[in-house]
Parts: sequence; structure tokens; C-alpha cells
Amino acid sequence: MRNRIRSLALAALVSVLVVVPALAKGPPWISIELPVNPYDQTQRGAFLLVHSFHHGTAMGYIVTGTAEGIVNGERRTVKLEFASTGREGVYSLRQTWPTEGTWTLVIKANQGPDDAATAVVDLGPDGAVAAVRVPTMQRGQWTVPAPVSLGDVDAALRARAGALARQS
Repeated sequence: MRNRIRSLALAALVSVLVVVPALAKGPPWISIELPVNPYDQTQRGAFLLVHSFHHGTAMGYIVTGTAEGIVNGERRTVKLEFASTGREGVYSLRQTWPTEGTWTLVIKANQGPDDAATAVVDLGPDGAVAAVRVPTMQRGQWTVPAPVSLGDVDAALRARAGALARQS
């Protein structure tokens, strides 16, 4: 009987040692929620919410970001600050960037130093969210988050600001 219990315990331990690293593998994911729920005290006044995931499971990853803008022809960067909502993997973002100009929010859910999912949030001329995208790439048969360079964000931002200036 004692040998059977010892064998079961050893099998359980081996299972845990094999399953835990397998769960840690795989990319993070990020999604943006809006409009926020005005009846939830932790969300009141937020511009949008950020959700971070590991596969389909909400995870409390480190969320970072910047607002990249062009105001009166000058390039600007504003560091974004996120607040916990009390829900696992859900963060609120208040508007800290100016209302004038053309802006893109670059928000990352960081699973590790070089392992992040990035949401690129374009704001329209009225300051409202005009588009949200999470760039992806294929890795074998899997679709995974693609790295986003600040150069790509800057080029797209300048093109949008130029197009908006020509419309005026």
C-alpha cells in the first residue's frame, strides 16, 4: 500500500513538473475594451480598459505604454499610466495626453523582456478611438503577436497627421 501511494505521489509530482513549464510557454495576448462600465467604481473616468491574457486566461502581466502624437507639427511622447481594476489582468487607462493633435496609443502586455503583445490604438480627430489592432505574425501553424517598432508607429502617425491636415 505504501509503495502504491509513493508511486502515485511520484506520478503526480512528475505530472506537475511537466505541465507547469508547458503552461508557461506560449505568447501573451492583449485586448482593449471600450466603452468602460460607468457603474464600476474602479473604471469610472477611464478612457479605456486593457486586458492581458496568457492564451484564454486573464493574467496580471505588466502593462506599459506610450501615447505617440504630433501636435502643431511637433512630435510628442507621453508615458501612459495604468491602474489596477481589482480584476485579474484588467487595467484602466485615463487620458493624460493633450486633446489637440493626432495620437496613437502603443500599449504592451509584457510576459517577459522580449515577449509582449502590443495593441496599437489610433485616435480620431475628435479624440475617440478610431481603430485598434494587435499586429500578428505566423509562427508555424500559430498566429502570435508581432513586434511593433516605434519607427512603424511614427511613420503611420505622420501619414495620418498629414492626411488630416490636407482635409482641413
